[in-house]
Amino acid sequence: MIDQTLFQNKRAAYYTLGCKLNFAETSAIGRQLLNAGVTRARKGQTADICVINTCSVTELADKKGRQAIRKAIQENPSAFVVVTGCYAQLKPEEIAAIDGVDLVLGAEQKLDVVKFLDDLHKKEKGEIITSRTHRIRSFVPSLSADDRTRYFLKVQDGCDYFCSFCTIPFARGRSRNGSIADLVKQAEQVVQEGGKEIVLTGVNIGDFGRTTKEPFIDLLHALDQVEGIERYRISSIEPNLLTDEIISFVAASRRFAPHFHMPLQAGSDAVLQLMKRKYDTALFRHKVEMIKTILPDAFIGVDVIVGVRGETDAYFEESKRFIESLDMSQLHVFTYSERPGTQALQIDYAVDPRQKHVRSKLLLDISDEKLHCFYASQKGTRRKVLFEHTKRGGKMYGFTENYLKLYADYDPSLINRITEVAVGEYSDEEMAMNAII
Repeated sequence: MIDQTLFQNKRAAYYTLGCKLNFAETSAIGRQLLNAGVTRARKGQTADICVINTCSVTELADKKGRQAIRKAIQENPSAFVVVTGCYAQLKPEEIAAIDGVDLVLGAEQKLDVVKFLDDLHKKEKGEIITSRTHRIRSFVPSLSADDRTRYFLKVQDGCDYFCSFCTIPFARGRSRNGSIADLVKQAEQVVQEGGKEIVLTGVNIGDFGRTTKEPFIDLLHALDQVEGIERYRISSIEPNLLTDEIISFVAASRRFAPHFHMPLQAGSDAVLQLMKRKYDTALFRHKVEMIKTILPDAFIGVDVIVGVRGETDAYFEESKRFIESLDMSQLHVFTYSERPGTQALQIDYAVDPRQKHVRSKLLLDISDEKLHCFYASQKGTRRKVLFEHTKRGGKMYGFTENYLKLYADYDPSLINRITEVAVGEYSDEEMAMNAII
């Protein structure tokens, strides 16, 4: 039984790093504390409880996590400090040693925070409560709002892939998911709150169904029937799990956006094998070509990692040529960071840090060119844009169904409304295309 008096008149501050899934989970933590009586600290108020939800995808992410922890402690010197997330699961001792940290919660515990707050007294050394990776099995639904126009719905967690460069399976545990029935209820909750767009998030969302034996395509069909949601987006999905059936469904769907994001990671089959990825470049090309055949205006985002162990100059050139040949819209370029405990450390050839930087710049230049070409191809078309609250220099911004960023003169009546517009010129200053209303 929770002592409700413990939380009376208490305020909490939240700090989130990393992926959209983390933001959804922080929102779930916030709702849990709110139900216990803890309000969110407003700007300028000091908090009684600080929750820092960390990332650990790279060494830089760990560094940013430590900076966020110290910032929270500095801004709220008397607060009870809880650190959770992937960094907390992977390196709890490192975090607990930071002066001012009171509680470190692992992946299995983080969405049950209230249970572990039996008192809010500062501790001499941070207490660690984590589970071994193979015991991380629970799935807790999470839903977050982005400015009340875009919602992020967690449908899946964990990963069974164990790619050679990645620590995510160790940080988040085995693949698991919510039930279709429960996720549909959450989508209906978004309707009640006035939300128009939902982004489906997870660690490996195409692997949906490990827990409930319900295929991912059935989830998409069920969500497509929820009246009141105008638009869904599928976040990053493995190319081997983006089935032809899913692509065809999106093309015929009333609500699913023509927007795909796939991790390529490398355009060399030899490097993909070193990474222990579950596809080759031929399969990836097939997916891109199928999307563009039946949805020629679709936005295709692609993740790629440069400088992994084993990526020789020849392999990088092969990868670069493959990427250049793809009809995609934008690259997300990540620089390889060595992670303790990963199989990639056993690969002999290590790329010089300066060479990693050069390769990253080359791919970013390709990305800029691809994005410019995609935007240019959309000029003069008519699109549906969902305008957001953000106001900057008298302008408002939003995204179309195929992920064009548009701007228009600020008009509060357009916020959180799907509006059909003509797509005008691209503005370097706004870094968006003009929406002609």
